[in-house]
Amino acid sequence: MTKVIVVNGPNLGRLGVRQPDVYGRQDLDTLRKLCTEWGKDLGLEVEVRQTDDEAEMVHWMHQAADEKTPVVMNPAAFTHYSYALADAAHMVIDENLPLMEVHISNPSARDEFRKRSVISPVATGTITGMGFYGYKLALDAVAHLLSE
Repeated sequence: MTKVIVVNGPNLGRLGVRQPDVYGRQDLDTLRKLCTEWGKDLGLEVEVRQTDDEAEMVHWMHQAADEKTPVVMNPAAFTHYSYALADAAHMVIDENLPLMEVHISNPSARDEFRKRSVISPVATGTITGMGFYGYKLALDAVAHLLSE
């Protein structure tokens, strides 16, 4: 099975309690279980990670590039300003690996500062506003891209 990492940025460890009207009531453990099941159905071995630390997320992109591992990324707040993460994500793309950006909510429909992503121009594709189902769509996209 092909390994895929699903990386989640700051505050996503608080899923289920942080703004449930925006992010829903399901928690990170539920997301982890769903992604693992969806991945298994697609022949993917999925590892779900979460960090509030920008440097750690950058390191995960370096590791993915070095180990030739596709990525599903919810950069959360890093979406809007982390050029370091965008540069690291580009290294994944440079290895001809899929890197799908996913957001639980639709950032374009929210605060003005959320409307700009420094990750989207680097990502293979972006899925927004679909809740946890967006991760399934992203994993489907990874599986599709790997089969081409």
